[in-house]
Amino acid sequence: MNDTSAAITKMVDDRHRSMTPEQRWSAASSLFETARKIVESSLPSDLTMEQRRLAVIRRLYQNELPEVALVAHAKYYSATRVETATS
Repeated sequence: MNDTSAAITKMVDDRHRSMTPEQRWSAASSLFETARKIVESSLPSDLTMEQRRLAVIRRLYQNELPEVALVAHAKYYSATRVETATS
């Protein structure tokens, strides 16, 4: 579905083209961080960090990555946090 007029599409495209790579990166990062926070705010508060990470990544990437990759991501971060905490 695309309900955006051609004039608005052109305006947005022109704006993006005028941005430096750093500005585009910053804008995309900010949008992603906002989306992540919205998802996190909807999760139950009693989840472990690994469960929270898995829930967030499932919401954001469920149709783009296989389940095994989502689980590996959540477990990898948890493993690195344990190593860091014990080092």
